[in-house]
Amino acid sequence: MFRTRVHNLLISSDGYAAGNYVTLDKPIGDAGALFRSFDGRVIHGIQGIDDPVTVDRAMFSMWGQGIGAEIMGRRKFGPQSGEWPDDGWEGWWGEAPPFLTPVFILTHYPRESIEFANGTSFHFVDTTPVEALRLAKEAAGGLDVRIGGGPTTVSEFLQDDLIDFLHIVTVPVVLGSGVQIGEHLAALENHFIVESVSTSSGLTHQLWNRKT
Repeated sequence: MFRTRVHNLLISSDGYAAGNYVTLDKPIGDAGALFRSFDGRVIHGIQGIDDPVTVDRAMFSMWGQGIGAEIMGRRKFGPQSGEWPDDGWEGWWGEAPPFLTPVFILTHYPRESIEFANGTSFHFVDTTPVEALRLAKEAAGGLDVRIGGGPTTVSEFLQDDLIDFLHIVTVPVVLGSGVQIGEHLAALENHFIVESVSTSSGLTHQLWNRKT
């Protein structure tokens, strides 16, 4: 069964999922504290990781399982705005981005696609969430599509009722300001079955599965 999924959406105790301003040095603005307990080594599975298999690592490892394409907002790809500068920017991730799939980047300024040797490709599209999901589903080859963020993009897909599964991680930090996903989403829980588990690290994982 095809699903549209969100994974590892880290949110502070006061409800913020990113900082207000993204720069070259701060990919999520002043919200870096959200990642203190995040182990990015396990996003494609726990193989090769010598550390204990904790609940947190098991939850984080779902990120890459069964995913055939991703959709992200422009600000997750880079800090630029307006027309794309001729600066050679290819994202935050260097020569081996971790996605390993086609990635569709929502932007009002389409440009040529970028392809990497590890199977990651970035495609820049000026379109609606519905149309972006159609393109991603077609590219996913029967696998699921991940809505990769940032929080504004996740919120847009939730508003359009396009998300089947949502993994939210509440982190015990207070940011005081930033970007939320909850605006315009009152009573969202009525459309999902929600389970949660807290771990000794202080993280609380919420799994939101769309009601059938």
